[in-house]
Amino acid sequence: MSNILVFAEQREGQLKSYALEAISEGRRLADTAGGELSVCLIGSGIAGLSAAVSSYGADKVLTADDGALSVYAPGAYADLLKEALSMSSAAVVLLSSSAMGRELGALLAAKAQASLLSDVIKTAWEGDHLVVNRPVYAGKAFLEIAAKKLPVIVTLRPNVFAAVERSGAGAVESLTVAGSEGGVTVIDTSMKASTRPELTEASIIVSGGRAMGGADQYKIIEELADTLGAAVGASRASVDAGWRPHADQVGQTGKTVSPNLYIACGISGAIQHLAGMNSSKCIVAINTDPEAPIFKVANYGIVADLFEVVPAFNAAVKELLT
Repeated sequence: MSNILVFAEQREGQLKSYALEAISEGRRLADTAGGELSVCLIGSGIAGLSAAVSSYGADKVLTADDGALSVYAPGAYADLLKEALSMSSAAVVLLSSSAMGRELGALLAAKAQASLLSDVIKTAWEGDHLVVNRPVYAGKAFLEIAAKKLPVIVTLRPNVFAAVERSGAGAVESLTVAGSEGGVTVIDTSMKASTRPELTEASIIVSGGRAMGGADQYKIIEELADTLGAAVGASRASVDAGWRPHADQVGQTGKTVSPNLYIACGISGAIQHLAGMNSSKCIVAINTDPEAPIFKVANYGIVADLFEVVPAFNAAVKELLT
């Protein structure tokens, strides 16, 4: 068994960026082991996505395209993914470590009696075993784990793995839509409209902490984010104070992010927050306290008042872009 199966997450007929990352990592693992890469697509009106996933290396595309699947239903999706696992004879199933991916991965592991490894940041083959790395203790240490029982379900941290386009046209096969809901019926989902990128997918994030002083003060954070085309994040203290919605929270009890650039404004760097962003490629910290823990993980640190630095930073970026 050396085949790989990837669940490609999509919303409203658009593949998520981290789905392409998972497909590319699946292609790399399949090539290393001499196996086949299958990609599973589930939803409604998704026929056009088969060509897109094939262009990232899929040998086979397993699709479940039905109006009943337009809204994510955990039980139905897990049943279909289990069928895809059987059809692909996969040793490894890759999902993104998104809210959907984490739930679906756990459900599939239970249904398929499979191993589960979550929030993985590195994968490799060692003989017949898949070996992965994942952070523990709020990112202060890393575990190297060999999966000795197959199949193994793996969720990958978004924005860690590279998405690489390839040429190809995978064969398309259909899954059986049985209509199972696993005892749960999802009637509707709602999402707040925003012109900014979703937090876990953003390549740049500007976050504010307790030092912001209030909800109104986040205006300067939002202005810089809009100039950079970035998402807006927040520390737990800001969310607990009611200054920002929980959807903006970065940290152990919020969202885990790995952007190319993370700008922390007035965030001290508590362990809870660092656990959610310390895998960012470049971290810029702005804080008046030179002893703030955030400076220990920052690539660049500015010891100054954020209310002076952020507007000046925003003006400089605007000038560069004009």
